[in-house]
Amino acid sequence: MKIQNIELGNNLPFVLIAGPCVIENEYITLRTAESIKEITTELNIPFIFKSSYKKANRTSLNSFVGLGDHEALSILNKVKCEFDLPLTTDIHSEKEVEMAADVVDILQVPAFLCRQSELLIAAGNSGKTVNIKKGQFLAPEDIKFSAEKVSSTGNNNILLTERGTTFGYHNLVVDMRSLLIMKETGYPVVMDATHSVQIPAKGGFSGGQPQFIPALAKAAISIGIDALFMEVHPDPPNALSDAGSQYPLNKLKELLTILKKLDSVVKND
Repeated sequence: MKIQNIELGNNLPFVLIAGPCVIENEYITLRTAESIKEITTELNIPFIFKSSYKKANRTSLNSFVGLGDHEALSILNKVKCEFDLPLTTDIHSEKEVEMAADVVDILQVPAFLCRQSELLIAAGNSGKTVNIKKGQFLAPEDIKFSAEKVSSTGNNNILLTERGTTFGYHNLVVDMRSLLIMKETGYPVVMDATHSVQIPAKGGFSGGQPQFIPALAKAAISIGIDALFMEVHPDPPNALSDAGSQYPLNKLKELLTILKKLDSVVKND
């Protein structure tokens, strides 16, 4: 699969999909994109910028949802123009598909919506690459049915993302076998190392255990994933969304350096 000049799959080096959880303002978005691009350029890691232009599934009514669709998408477009980066963002309805597809290269279907037929088909019809995040409630072998809904449109540019499975209340666990099972579909597989450490919806907001992000990332890389998804923020404790599970920007280079070496060993580069 090719997204702009980035190739995924076929045992190629892993691609990084990263950025702040949500677009909080123009300054944080552009400076984070710039910093990650500098790091990944130095390390020669292909990079796709991710940030949600809005969050439609926050736990509490009082949680930050976004700046407004047009303002947030305009900021995303600035990232593309200033840094020449491929983009991805979440979509939540058929109406949003058309709006987001004008700006981004990959439409991301959130985990909670991974079985929504009309949304998947609309995303497929856009002609954009579609990243389907496997629901916390879904067995890995069943994600193929979501992929089939997209591919029924003739669009086979599909990514499948693991982001943890519900393990009782307020907890997630990653079954690393799921990455291998999802690979059997033939589509590139992505590991979301940050949402996987969430403590979901406890007390009206989601917490997290970010200390486990490096371990999950290393484990996934050792299996030979095609892309690594990480939400990265310059000040995670004060982030407006997913403050408990974003990775600190100032620690990213150190972790990516290790992951690149591990990826090279696993893929015999």
